[in-house]
Amino acid sequence: LAPLELQKDEAEDTQSEEEETFTSPPLKDPELNINHPYYDVARHGIIQLAGDDNSGRKVITFSCCRMPPSHQLNHTRLLEYLKYTLDQYVENDYTVVYFHYGLKSLNKPSLKWLQTAYKEFDRKYKKNLKALYVVHPTNFIKILWNIFKPLISHKFGKKITYLNYLSDLREHLKYDQLNIPQEVIRHDENLRRKQKGKLPPAVKVPPPRPPLPTQQFGVSLQYIKDKNKGELIPPVMKETVSYLKRKGLQVEGLFRRSASIQTIKNIQKLYNQGKSVNFDDNHDMHIHAVILKTFLRELPQPLLTFECYEHILEITSVESSLRVTRCKQIIQGLPEHNYVVLKYLICFLHMVSQESIYNRMTASSLACVFGLNLVWPSKGSISLSALVPLNLFTELLIDFYMNIFNSRTVPGEILP
Repeated sequence: LAPLELQKDEAEDTQSEEEETFTSPPLKDPELNINHPYYDVARHGIIQLAGDDNSGRKVITFSCCRMPPSHQLNHTRLLEYLKYTLDQYVENDYTVVYFHYGLKSLNKPSLKWLQTAYKEFDRKYKKNLKALYVVHPTNFIKILWNIFKPLISHKFGKKITYLNYLSDLREHLKYDQLNIPQEVIRHDENLRRKQKGKLPPAVKVPPPRPPLPTQQFGVSLQYIKDKNKGELIPPVMKETVSYLKRKGLQVEGLFRRSASIQTIKNIQKLYNQGKSVNFDDNHDMHIHAVILKTFLRELPQPLLTFECYEHILEITSVESSLRVTRCKQIIQGLPEHNYVVLKYLICFLHMVSQESIYNRMTASSLACVFGLNLVWPSKGSISLSALVPLNLFTELLIDFYMNIFNSRTVPGEILP
């Protein structure tokens, strides 16, 4: 019965979309090198890194409309590339957004491939996957769910959320960071036109309000300094780092776990209102770790600045023996305030890495967490191909902290 239903659904897809262009051209990614081990798959842009969700977890998108016809794509290689991508995140909590639109008879993987794929995604991939959002689900998805239901645990099933419209994503993650294919956007608009009159009126977003004098999140380092009597280290950083240094250095998986969205929002609100935050009220060390990451991620300009982004991406092309020197050169070019705050942070992360026998957070592990929170491009989101140089650069900063930061001193700077 199931195969017949799948064929019926497939025919409906073909009929409803027969007038549309079949598939997207390969996504142009200037950072993608032909020497990439999965260049043949990666060049299509099917799998993308797309910022963070509302809990600070990294988001990975899978866009079916970017899948070429089956005879042009090795699905075994696609599965290997998906695992290769997830291997960079499975040690941390992460989220997947699956754009179903564009999956048709010509590019649809076989049922056998889907069964193999699910079986190959063992516990290490499923454990830290905290949410799977399926956008624009069709009958095909519902039928598949019934086929796979015996294989899918109840716990994993609770992580899946079906979303009928793109706007529903705003409730769960940072929508503006998503790299949504134009075909998916047009499809969403078509669905909305068909449903016109059945949907509630769009909510008008009020204009942004000016920041409070006590604002800590979402404002520049300079703004915080000016409102805090010239203090170079922002209060949020000073207090979270101080607390984690005293009580969290040996907590296993520090910075790997997410925390309650509402708890994080409550703490942000207290800081922004200039109220004191009692960290002893929250015994979960991961809350304090998430607050620190959230502060960095919400800076209007990254701590390492937009200007450094391209220079950092070039680190992998530098000879290994010269990379630490190159890191030092890049860091020396930072504005004084950014340099001081970065030095303060990296000094702390170096301490964390020194306790890795207990917390399991080596310089490499910390780099995977913090690289994306220290620098990002001024336009668009970071591509998967940029992860290797970003993580390598951050790992070098942590591992060789004493060497890299020893040649520049700034009056008034403090260390953890």
